[in-house]
Amino acid sequence: MWEYRGQHRPPFAETPREGHESVWDYPRPPRVVPDERRVVVKKTDRVLADTVLSLRVLETASPPTFYLPSTDVDLDLLTPAGGHSVCEWKGAARYWVLRDATGEDPVAWDYPRPSQDFAVLADHMAFYPGRVECYVDGERVRPQPGRFYGGWVTDEIAGPFKGAPGSAHW
Repeated sequence: MWEYRGQHRPPFAETPREGHESVWDYPRPPRVVPDERRVVVKKTDRVLADTVLSLRVLETASPPTFYLPSTDVDLDLLTPAGGHSVCEWKGAARYWVLRDATGEDPVAWDYPRPSQDFAVLADHMAFYPGRVECYVDGERVRPQPGRFYGGWVTDEIAGPFKGAPGSAHW
């Protein structure tokens, strides 16, 4: 959790409205919490995923990332992409592209063998809201700033968020 000269949030953090969340109150290392709201992921008119059993990963300075059970993802529409990355907390990530896409960036990722502390993420996938349409209880999700990040910005979240210009030192 962020601490600046004894303050809980840094001086530049937005103050969340009542009942909302500040990304500056999220922990480091991250924590995983279940979320029963309806989450839908689409690309044009195709539904890629639809669930009420998602997991949110909450990490300081980042909007939550929603992980959806693979059983609620239409895997016929996706195919593994080349490359991988490693998260210091969750382990090695695998990326996914749309099956009929050529030359497009990945739209999703998962952790086939997550670290022990994040084992609950096994058999779950996360989607980039800047590359596909993501909805939480009908609200269209906005992407986290920055090309690499996959956080889901909704009206209930106060920032600023890692990935925005000037945030490299956070």
